[in-house]
Amino acid sequence: MVDNKVKVKELEEKAKQIRRLIIQMLAKAGSGHPGGSLSAADLITALFFSVLRHDPAKPDWPDRDRFHMSKGHCCPLWYAVLAESGYFPKEKLFTLRKLGSILQGHPDRRTPGVNVASGSLGQGLSVSLGMSLAAKIDKKDYRVYCLMGDGEIQEGNIWEAAMACSHYKRDNICAILDYNGFQIDGKICEIMELEPIVAKWQAFGWHTIEINGHDMGQILDAFSEAGATKLKPTIIIAHTIKGKGVSFMENVVDFHGRAPTKEEAEKALKELE
Repeated sequence: MVDNKVKVKELEEKAKQIRRLIIQMLAKAGSGHPGGSLSAADLITALFFSVLRHDPAKPDWPDRDRFHMSKGHCCPLWYAVLAESGYFPKEKLFTLRKLGSILQGHPDRRTPGVNVASGSLGQGLSVSLGMSLAAKIDKKDYRVYCLMGDGEIQEGNIWEAAMACSHYKRDNICAILDYNGFQIDGKICEIMELEPIVAKWQAFGWHTIEINGHDMGQILDAFSEAGATKLKPTIIIAHTIKGKGVSFMENVVDFHGRAPTKEEAEKALKELE
């Protein structure tokens, strides 16, 4: 286990700040996706502020590690992390989904720090595989991280990419599954069951790590293990809570794609103080 309790505490506080920004920008926009943005906040906070090799002053630095958000509707999380990292002023967050803004409802390359547009679910692992193969061709040592949603991996393209990543022994790829148990229409288990999810990824030739996606120590250990794994791609299956951090949003499918009202945002921000 990670024994740096100070680092874990710092990341936990940072994740709480990221959650506050998510609530604030969605309330201002009046639309967007809070549930999955909040569930993955600890994972992506740890990645950007402790693991990922990147430089906000040089978004196109050739040797940077790559991050791709395959579940692009949860971009409020990505935008909050990018702003907190220094890619653009935080004031820009409150232009979310506005005409002409650099922060659209799904990510695109007008946003500093975004490599590839996303939003069409099921494509992100293929995109990440392309980045991984480019690293091999260019003789670069950067790593590629891909955040996927659990409803998203019901799509066949994900499994085609999973086969290819394993076939080409892409050990510089780390997929992250935000396994919060819900998709837009309801519970995963009622719409299209994913279990036994660990066995499936193992059968496709992946090194598989299963964690509590809100335990910062487990998250950091998982990223460290992924980085040390050779000749296999790694997937971190992170069990999370939809809407994590805001009691009245947790495990409520309505908040998959509904922004909080002004009153709900005020209540949420008090809980996140």
